[in-house]
Amino acid sequence: MKLNKIATLLLGGTLLLAATACEKDLLEQPNPNAPTTDQFWKTQDDAIKGVFASYSGLQQFACYYRSWHFMAHRSDESYSQSPFVELANFTRFITPDNNFFISSFAWNDYYRTIYRTNQVITRVPAIDMNAALRSRLIAEARFVRALSYFDLVYFFGNVPLLTIEPVVTTRAPQGTIAEGEALIIADLQAAIPDLPLASVYGAADKGRASKGSAQALLAKVYMQQGKYSEASAIFNEIIASNQYSLVPNYLDNFTATNENNSESVFEVQFTGAVLEVGQGQDNASASESHDRPNFFGPPGPTFADVQPRRWLLDAYNEFTVSNPTRIDPRRDISIIHVGNPDMFYGRTFAQWGWNPNQQYWRKYLNDRTRTDENFTSGINHRVIRYADVLLMQAEALTELNRTAEAVPLINLVRQRPSVDLAPLTGTFTQEALRQRIRSERAKELSGEGTRWFDILRWGLMDTPAGIAELTTRDSDFTNFRLGVSKLLPIPQRDLDIDPNLKQNPGY
Repeated sequence: MKLNKIATLLLGGTLLLAATACEKDLLEQPNPNAPTTDQFWKTQDDAIKGVFASYSGLQQFACYYRSWHFMAHRSDESYSQSPFVELANFTRFITPDNNFFISSFAWNDYYRTIYRTNQVITRVPAIDMNAALRSRLIAEARFVRALSYFDLVYFFGNVPLLTIEPVVTTRAPQGTIAEGEALIIADLQAAIPDLPLASVYGAADKGRASKGSAQALLAKVYMQQGKYSEASAIFNEIIASNQYSLVPNYLDNFTATNENNSESVFEVQFTGAVLEVGQGQDNASASESHDRPNFFGPPGPTFADVQPRRWLLDAYNEFTVSNPTRIDPRRDISIIHVGNPDMFYGRTFAQWGWNPNQQYWRKYLNDRTRTDENFTSGINHRVIRYADVLLMQAEALTELNRTAEAVPLINLVRQRPSVDLAPLTGTFTQEALRQRIRSERAKELSGEGTRWFDILRWGLMDTPAGIAELTTRDSDFTNFRLGVSKLLPIPQRDLDIDPNLKQNPGY
């Protein structure tokens, strides 16, 4: 489901400028090119367009188009040597409390997306249309709102919780993290009954949120809360639904030609079509591409602003069953390094002349089909993969001390045909399997942005011992301030607008 940017324009003209008394009649004439809110929400087609616009919000500059990736890659798997000092400092936890472009833009674009979902949730119930479709569209909007708040809550912490269609004077109450999680849970619980199974959607609707999408996100919230029984029960429903399976070829999760496949639980839709006016922008002429590859690849074809840590490369230390001399194939799909025998943008590592002591991210690159990146990548971003579901269920079962049930799920991921690693055998203590799962997640999901939420969930950023562990893998954590750095600062601009908002501690 590639989203139609034109639909976003139909939600734009919701506020009218006040006019002087003598010009009132002249200035308040309806503009057919920018219908007001009351003019728009009338038909089933309006409802469908409104939900398209909600999904489109996830494509924006500071959401999954670009900034989400920088925010998520402050974990211990990545670092930055970018000459753009503000960006490099951002990954080093040197973050000022002014409007640093990532946190400030992200705040804007996420709340723009939430505004659109609030319009759908508020306005669509009154439209005379197919009742089942109406319920589904509202559920889709609730999912998008829940995903938006998931990112805001776990990046920024105590954020305003806006659930109504606001006007200029609206001031949303600033919620705690627990209150934000409660809102996400409520949205997902309301959405799940009205969302279809993934297999119900036809080809034209691929990419819409399904029941499994909402269930997986809900279980992820429970995992962040340490509610392992609740999470495990939901993961079990997803697995038992038979809607998802691991694709045989691991690479198929990161290319444009294999999108919305059997492993995809939810992904943000992008297209590489080049339009006239920029990318990631909120207008009908902007491309619906994303530009993560321009910043996460090797020097020359990309800016090489974010790189994987060496420990992650070294973590791929097992060999395949069928070829005992072949290292875990996920390594070379995930990371460009001197030992990777592949071609990158038409040349080998040596032919490019790259530093043999450096390594670069490869996932989501267009290196197999282009000679460089051009800000118009059409590769969908996989927000939740079935492999993630399996490993999180294994983690939940391990935390419930049901280790024997967890091991087969890990082996499903390890024994994907193209990965071909030996299955885990024998018995494991809870602590041993806990550490094993953390290692398995690092290798299976490397570079996908899940690592930040993992180390947050594991409490590694909450204690001196946890920071010491992270520092052994990532020296940037020497700058990490306990009680401060795991949350981004609320943009100063918003604090100035609303004096009731309070800055996060330490900024």
